[in-house]
Amino acid sequence: MSQKVTAQAKITHIAVFVSNLEQSADFYKNVMEFEEIEEPFKDGLHAWFDIGNNLQLHVIEDNWEPITINKNNHICFSIPNMDAFIANLNEKNIEFEDWAGEKGKINLRPDGIQQIYLRDPDGYWIEINNEYN
Repeated sequence: MSQKVTAQAKITHIAVFVSNLEQSADFYKNVMEFEEIEEPFKDGLHAWFDIGNNLQLHVIEDNWEPITINKNNHICFSIPNMDAFIANLNEKNIEFEDWAGEKGKINLRPDGIQQIYLRDPDGYWIEINNEYN
């Protein structure tokens, strides 16, 4: 009788399809403040970022095709200081909203966690919350 050996899968990166690599890389570097890291392709169509916890964000430019974007389909990042993050957004004139769509408002989950939502240059929804441990 043989025993099945399985390893638990782990997430290593999130890939985001973008229409303009330079614009999106600038957003993830300067608005989200992620560190850009070495990427192996060197083709001008990829930018990789360290997003913490041994995870990466791979931003990939390709022939753009219209996509349906819904707030329910989002990437979430937790931060240690919501006030500082919002100050950075305001300084860069980046709009954010609560879950209901009210501009400049912070959503409060039932467990007390603050959340805001913003869009990257291609319209992808990003949740920012302060559930940072």
